[in-house]
Amino acid sequence: MPNDHADAEAAVQSDPRTTLIAECKRRSPQEAAQLLEDHPPETITAVLAELGPAFRQDILDSLSAALTERVLQCTAPELAAQWRCNRSYAPDTLGRLMEPAYAVFAPSLTVAQTVDRVRRLARFAFITYGYVVDAKGRLQGLVTMRDLLLAADDDRLETIMLRRVFSLSPETSLDEAMKQVLDRHYPVYPVCDADGVLLGLVRGQALFQEQTIEITAQVGSTFGVEKEERLATPIAQSFKYRHPWLQLNLLTAFVAGAVVALFQDTVDRLVILALFLPVLAGQSGNTGCQALAVTLRGMTLGEVDKGKGRSLVAKEAWLGFFNGALTGLVAAGGMLLVALHQGYPNAFSLAAVVWLALVGACVVSGICGAMIPLTLKRFGLDPATASSIFLTTATDVVSMGMLLGLATLLVA
Repeated sequence: MPNDHADAEAAVQSDPRTTLIAECKRRSPQEAAQLLEDHPPETITAVLAELGPAFRQDILDSLSAALTERVLQCTAPELAAQWRCNRSYAPDTLGRLMEPAYAVFAPSLTVAQTVDRVRRLARFAFITYGYVVDAKGRLQGLVTMRDLLLAADDDRLETIMLRRVFSLSPETSLDEAMKQVLDRHYPVYPVCDADGVLLGLVRGQALFQEQTIEITAQVGSTFGVEKEERLATPIAQSFKYRHPWLQLNLLTAFVAGAVVALFQDTVDRLVILALFLPVLAGQSGNTGCQALAVTLRGMTLGEVDKGKGRSLVAKEAWLGFFNGALTGLVAAGGMLLVALHQGYPNAFSLAAVVWLALVGACVVSGICGAMIPLTLKRFGLDPATASSIFLTTATDVVSMGMLLGLATLLVA
């Protein structure tokens, strides 16, 4: 037995398709398509069948039209028809995740006839539920394996099926679908069009897996890393993904530098202010990032409904005020000690400036942390994409501008 097990493992490891599947999973869809295009259509079909439905569709979209058609011709008719159907839906919609519904039965079938068909279908497909449709393919009900087991052989499906079936629409976005299934936890969900015609199935595992990928991609998107980038992405492609955002970050950094340049005379007279510029920038930046993280999480979970944006912004503003007021006392105390030690005659005024600047910077940072993703979403943009770049610019400009501006007005 141990030798047989070792031989089986060696056979799996030596199978080039197994290696190819693993390599595709480590890459973005575009890179996986480049890897597959040098292989015969039969191999590509076998590899695609082992990948997630959304990832599979993205790869098919990245292949040339001619190669995609050859791949579909090598695929089983039911599966090829489903893949063609899925390609008609926009990215990030539920239609891209559909799998064929094999266990589809007429309501007039008996339990015995249905069980016989399920046995044959189970040889090549994983059957969870049976779906009862009318002559036009409209979903009428659902039959569980338990009901088939307990019902009499001559009972008809229309008498034992569950009639109130929850279904999803293929045009539904992934985020919206996650909200709809959040409290259901079914293993499989039927997908129907506006007329109720059964188009396919979406497995809960695939749905949650795709959502997990989206959530993990948000972390990178926040800092300008494209979600298509993986660990196996070539260095040239990674450079292409990342560099434009760094150039944008550099341009926005010049804006913060310009604010300091406007108050150059104040900095020359009060060099001590230079010690506290990074303190205010760091504190206000962290405040803004906290607000940004909470806002993005709320948007992902559907907690930021229409009309609640204003209350969210107000909450973050008040949090910024309270946090800035308390941390400002510590920063002001630090300024007071340093100023007294260096012999500044206006040490208490400098301490008051630091406190006011930190409070104001934290308030504005909290507002920006909530407003930036809400604004991006309103204009139809990805709320997570490079949010931190714009947030960092806003917090740097406000914190430095407030500290130097108040020092010019009250001290210099």
